Amino acid sequence: MTLPKINAPEYSLVVPSTKVEVKYRPFLVKEEKLLLIAQETGDEKALYGAIKNLIHNCCNGQLDVDTMPLFDVEYVFLQLRSKSVGEVADVIVTCPDDEETEIKVKVNLNDLTVDLPSKDHNKIQLTDDIGIVMAYPNLASILLTAVDKNKSTSDLMFDTILECMFQIWQGEEVFAATDYTHKEKLDFIESLNHEQFAKIQEFFETLPSVKKEMEITNPNTKVVSKVTIEGMNSFF
Repeated sequence: MTLPKINAPEYSLVVPSTKVEVKYRPFLVKEEKLLLIAQETGDEKALYGAIKNLIHNCCNGQLDVDTMPLFDVEYVFLQLRSKSVGEVADVIVTCPDDEETEIKVKVNLNDLTVDLPSKDHNKIQLTDDIGIVMAYPNLASILLTAVDKNKSTSDLMFDTILECMFQIWQGEEVFAATDYTHKEKLDFIESLNHEQFAKIQEFFETLPSVKKEMEITNPNTKVVSKVTIEGMNSFF
């Protein structure tokens, strides 16, 4: 006689960037175990790999997790977590008034939002007739540029920029970044002046993310401050 099989409930969510509705189920104990093991290793590639597999399984393969913008991946994962582990997560934040006191706050994952930028956010004008279109970082680009102890922070930053280059245009002519080598793209980026490169840096500094703004009170100073909790890593 076989043991009974427990059917998982089904829910739906809307992917922020595409507005497509997707059906999903909570993750199971066997999947949560793999996620915890990856988290304990401290290996960023292993953790993102576990998240990729978890989303793929729970959404029944409806999403191309590799190519989804990272903020979509974060949102989908946290929606899965809310139905699998609990809608409220304990998060440690640092009080901004003294920048040292840490307190635990409760965040309802259903209150998390993604502030999508304007449609031209990823289109950067470098000169009067030359510009670049950037792709939003996704899991594939993150895994390719995951922290490498043999690389400096600046090298990793440039790797991320090169992975996210989508198109360069000059006047009416458009060049697909995928048609060019790593060195050719690096030569192009290194030919920019400080002001032009700053525009690309600003793109990364203003990327959409899953976030929640809230007020906290420092128990030592009694100062009330506003903080923004953002990014998937805040909820592990």
